[in-house]
Amino acid sequence: MKAYIFPGQGAQFERMGADLYENSKEARKLFDSANEVLGFSITDIMFKGTAEDLKQTKVTQPAIFLHSVISAKLLGSEFKPEMLAGHSLGEFSALVMANALSFEDGLKLVYQRALAMQEACEIEPSTMAAVLGLEDDIVEEVCKETNGIVVAANYNCPGQLVISGDVVAVNKACENLKERGARRALVLPVGGAFHSPLMEPAREKLAKAIMETIISNPICPVYQNAVAEAVTDKDSIKDNLIAQLTSPVRWTQSIQQMIADGGTDFIEIGPGKVLTGLMRKINREVTTSKAIINF
Repeated sequence: MKAYIFPGQGAQFERMGADLYENSKEARKLFDSANEVLGFSITDIMFKGTAEDLKQTKVTQPAIFLHSVISAKLLGSEFKPEMLAGHSLGEFSALVMANALSFEDGLKLVYQRALAMQEACEIEPSTMAAVLGLEDDIVEEVCKETNGIVVAANYNCPGQLVISGDVVAVNKACENLKERGARRALVLPVGGAFHSPLMEPAREKLAKAIMETIISNPICPVYQNAVAEAVTDKDSIKDNLIAQLTSPVRWTQSIQQMIADGGTDFIEIGPGKVLTGLMRKINREVTTSKAIINF
């Protein structure tokens, strides 16, 4: 079975999407529409901005969403998904391409999500850290034993997990994880504690927007981060999207479930090749590739 996967925050790069805009009339139309929906020229930042400009959450998230969705749309009749998934932010790209969300509504939700997350980050000093070389259960155990707020946030692949929480707790957990045998426990240059209880203010804001948005049953199963299983019901999709902000991204578990359900051919669409790299660490038996856009 053919599965398409979409990246999340961190996949951005300078001049992202410029080639799509320059070579495709359909892409230009969608990018121009996005500028109108957002009320500012995101294409100027995407095509001409610095890496620092692109790092702002309120820019990064809609930019990656646009690159991913427009790339997928340019595949035309070649795009025939039997299952879909997206890493964190990428879940919105997957839902648009599953015809569960319209392009405009998906973009609006992604932008609202980005603003809400940025605001939540400003409430309390918080951060995330990458932990390499430990079993998931040991990382979870250390987080539980550490004072303050620190939780497992991203299950990226076996032996690679990201923790998230308040600055003091994350730093203390990193010390403890190194003592328990972690190869690395490195604080990341991010603006806040994504996918942790500290995102509750953002979850509350986004929940209202999601409940007011029309979401349809998808054309094929979407494997959502919060539950790591196939979802085909529109109401469940809404619940899982809302839960996603404070729940961990169960990427390893999602991919493993997709494979168990018959996924054999995984194609990454969007900027970068982060997910292609993770796929090879999760399961080398399946075919993994990066979508190629032919103009």
